[in-house]
Amino acid sequence: GIPSVRDRVVQQSLTDILSPIFEEQFHPSSFGYRPGRSCHDAINKATMFIRRYERRHVVDMDLSKCFDKLDHRLILKSIKRRVRDGSVLNLISQFLTSGVMVDGHWQQTEAGSPQGGVISPLIANIYLDAFDEEMKQRGHRIVRYADDILILCRSRSAAENAQRQATQILEGKLKLTVNTEKTHITHSDAGVRFLGVEIGTKHTRIQAKKLAAFRRKLKQMTKRNGGKPLQSVIKGLNPLLRGFSQYFRIADAGRAFRQIASWLRRRLRSVQLKLWKKTSRLHRWLRQRGYKGKFVCMNMTSWRSARSPLASYAMPNSWFNELGLVNLEDVRTGNVPSIYAG
Repeated sequence: GIPSVRDRVVQQSLTDILSPIFEEQFHPSSFGYRPGRSCHDAINKATMFIRRYERRHVVDMDLSKCFDKLDHRLILKSIKRRVRDGSVLNLISQFLTSGVMVDGHWQQTEAGSPQGGVISPLIANIYLDAFDEEMKQRGHRIVRYADDILILCRSRSAAENAQRQATQILEGKLKLTVNTEKTHITHSDAGVRFLGVEIGTKHTRIQAKKLAAFRRKLKQMTKRNGGKPLQSVIKGLNPLLRGFSQYFRIADAGRAFRQIASWLRRRLRSVQLKLWKKTSRLHRWLRQRGYKGKFVCMNMTSWRSARSPLASYAMPNSWFNELGLVNLEDVRTGNVPSIYAG
């Protein structure tokens, strides 16, 4: 099951010992769970292969439950190539066979890395390094982030050949399962989906499902019947906005960010109108802001009212900046430098 605090401490110590030993041998295009490497680096490397080297026929490999199917014998065999200390090997063996809890009952594990284990990502990288190395020896260009694998080729036939060879290595030698329904060959003109973005021949976009999921979260946090003060709502939104924008700034996301920012401000105007409840309170606020125009009555709970000229005058974009709302329109997009894709 989930490791105890003691097990986590031991696993972290093992990881600290083993990581430098194996780091020097890992494939240069392996990016997952490695020090000094990130999703941005992996995306930039794939983008470089597609645009600079015109490797636009891409095999998108999908593995079924990869972390649960790592063969224990092969794990230990891979580690023994560089580690001779019997106590270290014994500890790793114990973690591999620690078992899991299923419906309150302990079950022996015959495959897979430790469930929830600190050392699991490193074990997976050690295991899949054999795949990386063999693909390199066969002349293939890959980018891998954990079990997300792209093979980048110059022609459709080369991609088909690479897919066959990759499947043989993963299933035949590493005893993993390739999901044939999800594994496919695509062209960068149609977009290559990888780590939340869609890499095209000329542009990189945020995947539509990621945008939709983000909007759903924002919508959930800006319900008009929440009853929270607007500043409290904004305080809750900001960490989400920062995290999303810092990750997806690697995409050409300027337009998407502007659309979300505009839509979010409208939702916040709607929240504030509902909090004011009465038109008279809106009018009082408008007078305080120097409004000299005509006052009209409006439905304070209507979504349409949040787009009205009065609502925009009462709550201009600059007002949200004053309240400290993270403005996605200020985020520079489309360029996150990487030393691995120079």
